[in-house]
Amino acid sequence: MQLQPACAPPTSAMAGLPDDYCTPPQIRKHRTKDGKSIPTVPPGKRLERRFDAFDLTRSEGGVMPEQETLERARQDERQGKSTSTQAGEFVREEMEHVRQGKHGARSPQQAIAIGLSKARRAGIKLPPPSAGKTSAQTRGRAERDYEKGQSGRPHKASPRRSRGAKRALKRESQESASPAALARHARASARRRGSADRRRAARQAANTKGLEGRAHAARQAARTRRARAR
Repeated sequence: MQLQPACAPPTSAMAGLPDDYCTPPQIRKHRTKDGKSIPTVPPGKRLERRFDAFDLTRSEGGVMPEQETLERARQDERQGKSTSTQAGEFVREEMEHVRQGKHGARSPQQAIAIGLSKARRAGIKLPPPSAGKTSAQTRGRAERDYEKGQSGRPHKASPRRSRGAKRALKRESQESASPAALARHARASARRRGSADRRRAARQAANTKGLEGRAHAARQAARTRRARAR
């Protein structure tokens, strides 16, 4: 599998935005009464407003994943781990970026969505969610990300859109990656999955870890229990 750098979101994902969204600012003008042609809004402000106008789960599309993250994903693939585990490396990277203050996120779900989008665009074979599990808009976006990653062609990011995305995300809170926020998200997700699905996921995780991984997890759990008992 060839992992590719993530890229900017496709123009087709910009449904609902003005028709001249991607038009260069020198063309995006209107005529005044005296016949002069001037930009309608300063380009930087216009771009920034448009990133506020739609879902920011796409907004990190122009940022390449770190080389260390790509290497961890490759290692997971060589070890036979699932594609969701490989994509988890990109989600982990996004959480670290939020905690380090590189940018924020509106919610844990948004940070996770950014990481999954980057994973699909980098070539991880994580299939889009099936119909009924999420909205048609989210599913369509995931399908486009998946197709971009599997196409094998490099995709150049738009610098202007990347800068606007970063500015928009920097205004969001860093609390979305806090332990309390992630714990709330995990509990809510577990409740939606149901007990049978949780048991199946636990068995799959135990098989994936292997004997050494299970022993390490058991020792770590024992240390946690002792620390809480004090």
